[in-house]
Amino acid sequence: MILEQEKRLVICKSAEIIRPILRGRDIKRYSYEFADLWLINIHNGLKENGLKPIDINDYPIVKKHLDKSYSQLSKRTDKGDTLYNLRNCAYMEDFYKQKIVYPNMTKFLPFYLDDKGFLQNDKSFMIIGENIAYLTAFLNSSLFKYCFIDNFPELQGGTRELRKIFLDKIPVLQVSEKVNLEFEKRVMKLQELFMNKLSTKQMEIEIDEKIFDLYSLTEEERKIIGFIEIQ
Repeated sequence: MILEQEKRLVICKSAEIIRPILRGRDIKRYSYEFADLWLINIHNGLKENGLKPIDINDYPIVKKHLDKSYSQLSKRTDKGDTLYNLRNCAYMEDFYKQKIVYPNMTKFLPFYLDDKGFLQNDKSFMIIGENIAYLTAFLNSSLFKYCFIDNFPELQGGTRELRKIFLDKIPVLQVSEKVNLEFEKRVMKLQELFMNKLSTKQMEIEIDEKIFDLYSLTEEERKIIGFIEIQ
């Protein structure tokens, strides 16, 4: 029984560094489609933050798995302190913060508020900082699509390029922490509806109205914008 308990502990410990990952194509408006892809996050630490590199010897099951590909690992040019470690990543800890994730190229302008600690590949970006629940609602809103869709270059097939240099030029109304918390409740509820494939339109319209209120839009302006859903 002791051996079985130790085995379970070893397996559970290995799960600490095996993290779910989202690709750009997996990110949807207020949701995601998980493709059951995982990254063995043997990070190289952050010396400036006192974060030590992962020692592969602390995870014998993972090491045994990786040793099957030892010859390929030894040829890596982007390794960290050891051939098992990933190269240095200054924003490694940001993946575990509440963040907005979105694809680098898309037709649909989808933004998802992640509190599950997903890692991402190079086909997506993330935003961290203050009041990002409100920002998620704003970026998914009809107002954002109506006013700013043309800020993003259109590529072949109607795809838009959502790079930081284009997002940085968009003015966003600043809100209080209280307002952000109100949006966070709505956004989390809406994301739950999306993930359960339930009707979301009414709640999306309610969030649109809250955004319109913050920007003091007139009734005429609200009618002109309407409800915009890119399909």
